[in-house]
Amino acid sequence: MSSLQDQIEEIWAGESKLSSDAAHEAVRQAIDLLDQGRARVAEVDPTGEVIVHEWLKKAILLLFQQSQMTTTEIGPFIFVDKIPLKDDFAERKVRVVPGASARWGSYQGPGVVMMPSYVNIGAYVGENTMVDTWATVGSCAQIGRNVHLSGGVGIGGVLEPPMARPVIIGDDALIGSRAMITNGARIGAGAVVGSGVILNDSIPVIDAVSGNEISRGIIPPWSVTVFATRPRNFGGGEFGLPCALVIKHLNEGERHDKAALNDVLRAHAIAI
Repeated sequence: MSSLQDQIEEIWAGESKLSSDAAHEAVRQAIDLLDQGRARVAEVDPTGEVIVHEWLKKAILLLFQQSQMTTTEIGPFIFVDKIPLKDDFAERKVRVVPGASARWGSYQGPGVVMMPSYVNIGAYVGENTMVDTWATVGSCAQIGRNVHLSGGVGIGGVLEPPMARPVIIGDDALIGSRAMITNGARIGAGAVVGSGVILNDSIPVIDAVSGNEISRGIIPPWSVTVFATRPRNFGGGEFGLPCALVIKHLNEGERHDKAALNDVLRAHAIAI
């Protein structure tokens, strides 16, 4: 893989010709690694830091430069794009409901269920994860195992600049309907994110008990977080700015009991 990385870096730097057969083959091999889940655009190291493999993002950007627009007909649908759609779901043990699609260069692990939804190139979706109706997983987003992306969830994507961190969702997380997770935000393992939460790298995450700001754009593992606002004074008056409010901490490894979660949320007149 290090040799392939060197080739991609040389093509990116202009030291190798982008239109050559060797360049096309190198880019194809890199995208195949992403498609098969053998390489990931980003991962979290043992210290909790996000490591971005920039050369794989560069490979995706080079693919767009190399590829030509083509027309594809699938049943009554017509697509015009540079990147083909995946079609090997059955052999990968992925369930795909009509209306769902994923681009080549994205990965879905065994047991993934895709309701009418979309997964973009460079994204990684771990095994047994549910991508529910009208949810979208943006380019290079990293979704863990046993995650539930509820209806209408928007997971933002990022390709440029190559060093930019993608959204990362930890294993066993539950993301409520219409939540929007963007701009390199992170959701810890086992976290529950309520409906309509907006989270990016500038949104404060507040502990409801202490009132302290925990982070910007990072929801801690094994917590229940809901949408809230904080009052701020401006020249035109006082306005509420969005924040994410942590209202409960779960025991590590504790699975989501929907009835228990509903009790917690009902106490605050909130729903997942």
